Amino acid sequence: MCRSIKTLHNFEPPVTPDEIRAAALQFVRKLSGFHKPSKANEAVFERAIDAIAQASGTLLAALETHAPPRDRAEVAARGAHAAQRRYPDPRC
Repeated sequence: MCRSIKTLHNFEPPVTPDEIRAAALQFVRKLSGFHKPSKANEAVFERAIDAIAQASGTLLAALETHAPPRDRAEVAARGAHAAQRRYPDPRC
């Protein structure tokens, strides 16, 4: 799976439509192999993004959990810390 697609379920504040669309865009790019489609494929590319974003939004709205919502800032900080350990700054 594309590494830039992140989990969107059970966060506080909740996921936004823009975040869902960005994940759908990444998925369609990965699936199609195109970063940017040709003019001939542009309409079908956009329709696929819209369809996947809609299905993803429906899924996220329907999911249930008893776990407390995760804090976005905390998850982002953990990710940044892990990235820093994996890719230390060579200038230091």
